[in-house]
Amino acid sequence: MTQVVSGVTVEYCRVDAALFPVDPAAPNIKLRIGMPTEWNRKAMMFGGGGYNGTIPDIAMNVPLGRADQPTPLARGYVTFASDSGHQAGPTGSLDGSFGVNDEALRNFAAGDALKKTRDAAMFLIRHGYGSRPGQIYFAGGSTGGREALVVAQRWPDAFDGVISAYPAWNNAAEIIYLGYLTQVMSRPGAFLGPEKQGLLYNSAVAACDGRDGLQDNIVSNADGCELDPRVLRCPDGVDAGPTCLSDAQITSVVAASKPLRWPYRIASGEREYPGFPFLSGADMRTPFLGFGTTAPANPMPATAGYGLQFWDQWVKYFLTRDPGFNSLDIDPRRPGKWLPRISYLSTIQDRNNSDLRPFMRSGGKLLLLHGAADELVSHRSTSDYYQRVRATAGPGQTQKSVRYYLIPGVNHANVGPVAFAGTWDSLTALEQWVEDGRSPAKPVAIDGRSGITRPLCDYPLWPRYRSGDPGSAQSFVCSR
Repeated sequence: MTQVVSGVTVEYCRVDAALFPVDPAAPNIKLRIGMPTEWNRKAMMFGGGGYNGTIPDIAMNVPLGRADQPTPLARGYVTFASDSGHQAGPTGSLDGSFGVNDEALRNFAAGDALKKTRDAAMFLIRHGYGSRPGQIYFAGGSTGGREALVVAQRWPDAFDGVISAYPAWNNAAEIIYLGYLTQVMSRPGAFLGPEKQGLLYNSAVAACDGRDGLQDNIVSNADGCELDPRVLRCPDGVDAGPTCLSDAQITSVVAASKPLRWPYRIASGEREYPGFPFLSGADMRTPFLGFGTTAPANPMPATAGYGLQFWDQWVKYFLTRDPGFNSLDIDPRRPGKWLPRISYLSTIQDRNNSDLRPFMRSGGKLLLLHGAADELVSHRSTSDYYQRVRATAGPGQTQKSVRYYLIPGVNHANVGPVAFAGTWDSLTALEQWVEDGRSPAKPVAIDGRSGITRPLCDYPLWPRYRSGDPGSAQSFVCSR
């Protein structure tokens, strides 16, 4: 077939295939591969999103990739992806119903489908071209970002380089946290509607913008941004409209922004989730924490937001395996009889132990990206992952194999209005690192809408304005 991709006309053969399960009751893994006529002898696997269930577009770009640069398929890559072993219903990536089947659950949550898909793609590539790729890469964001870390850890020789963006790497831990917030925000008067979410975000920007030396609505030092939500308290703590927060709403905000630590052990070893900064989102059109426009309830409203619905599906199909179960009936801090099942699920969903030493020894390179205004996966969690990698492998070895960039103003996947829709040609940077031994040097992110650029700073550094054109990365220095 012929398709225009990134302004380039690409001729390629599209192959659809299915991998049959061991359990006859489990769904197939459906995969798709694009094999260009003019092959560059490289391959790129894409990760999915949410609960997956659909095959990603094999002609798409890498997450947070520059729109003015060719996608992998347009560069001559063989590209491939799968639905991770189940087919979503009308709710798409929010359909967790496959979780009632053990094999389908492991294919998605443990990442078993990733290796199966990769091996099937390698067979098809050898059959089609008569040789295997010289380099194999993986790129994904959110769930796909978690999958990127899974392949680097579980199969360290399977991929030469990996791009992991805003990864939901400790998925079970975040779900426990989301369940807690679902309970908190279901209390009478505790939910923040879009206007109050915008009030919170704009107040945080007003309090923190300028600390990086420039008033531009982009908060560069996200970890240094603090706002006491009590400054927004309504008189007597009673809801008085969109210009203030009631006491019940302040309680919700504090719960969302602080780490949640649960008072029990789970098999994965995870004990907490770090919470979200008040900079999550962009304005009232990008709801804080992805909690949508409607308070959680039973049944869970479709307008309740992605995070709340994700918890609801997990409880119904992963945890209780009872589609009629009321997800508000479980307090994840005191799960009672459900604790053993939560513990078991944690071993599947949180199996990223941050030991990337085998991947590093094989020569693998990892580019780790996260937006500081992400409203669905906390950048604090990715920072924690990176720090664990450094603690395990050591700073020197980590520097040889991993780069982590926290991008100011960017939310989850640059969806909707954002302060800085930062993008970067990470694929070229990864190619140069893997194939030529040239590590990223002074990378720059660009907002394709405005042309504004910012330096990408090695974490924990962040861009501080020095002097000159405020729209140019050259006017900033990476600072602590």
